[in-house]
Amino acid sequence: MFWIRRAARAGDEAWHGGERGRAVKEALLRVENVSIGYTHDIVRQVSFEVAEKSVLAIVGESGSGKSTLLKSLIGPYPGAGSVRCGKILYRGEDLVTMRRAALSAIRGREISLVFQSPGATLNPVRKIGSQFVETICYHTNLTRREAREKAAAILQKLNMRETERVLDGYAFELSGGMKQRVSIAMALALEPKLLLADEPTSALDATVQKAVVEELLALHREMGTAIVIVTHNMMLSAYMADRIAVMYAGEIVEIGAKAEVMDAPQHPYTQALIASIPRLDEETELKGIDGRRIDLAVLPPGCIFANRCDRAVAICSMRAPRLQAVGADHHVACHLCGKEDVRDVRQ
Repeated sequence: MFWIRRAARAGDEAWHGGERGRAVKEALLRVENVSIGYTHDIVRQVSFEVAEKSVLAIVGESGSGKSTLLKSLIGPYPGAGSVRCGKILYRGEDLVTMRRAALSAIRGREISLVFQSPGATLNPVRKIGSQFVETICYHTNLTRREAREKAAAILQKLNMRETERVLDGYAFELSGGMKQRVSIAMALALEPKLLLADEPTSALDATVQKAVVEELLALHREMGTAIVIVTHNMMLSAYMADRIAVMYAGEIVEIGAKAEVMDAPQHPYTQALIASIPRLDEETELKGIDGRRIDLAVLPPGCIFANRCDRAVAICSMRAPRLQAVGADHHVACHLCGKEDVRDVRQ
């Protein structure tokens, strides 16, 4: 991931234009104290906001609840967990309680979802063009011909040549990178206000990943689409996002502006994630995180990270910490935050 590290260090201006960093008073998406579960809660008391034209990265290990949370942001969804409490407000309207007809009008048109595997989006027995046309015509008054032209235009923006051949073909005829580009194009065809991306590049090799990320960011800048991306890759988060939320065992343990989280991480878990990033410019031993995650069905009374934290003290196993402000746009859930010097894990 050297290309990600180099671009992230190069500064935001090359990739994140003037519109990206502007504060927006009214959030496009506001998640308030949401808990999501199946037989037990997988996500607990999560809150955050997404401003228009911004990018929020939700990062954490596999099994931290990132994908469960993301899929719930599009409203009740087959296979997704049940929202047990809290609100998911899109432009002030609660998606959790919204009527099905109103929700159907928003999905695809204003909020779109890109899955980790393109197979979750593309029907293998239908031509790609017919899938595009059906999606576009459902939400617009365009004719089938106009819808196909719109599909070809968005594919071209993702650097896909021979668009007619792609539209007349099937998903199994495409490479992994091309299938993911088609999935992204289908999600962005209606220029939604919000794109939810679940590990969209994790199954791609490094060179294809770089191209797809650059193309996605280019379309984000052109369309002004806000993005919530789920990833386990801290450097990809730093490369793409304005703000980063760090999830562990179903809870957000740190959230804030990218510069705050990456340059001055406060939570021991965030520090450990950054410390585990491979470095190509120096010979260092790869660092992992000792211990095992807690059983989400049997929560401890204290901090969910206490059993893996080398800084834990007595209170950590007795009382769960709450998110507290440590900056203008930086919140951390840790008893030790502000009580002692934070180690610089970047050195």
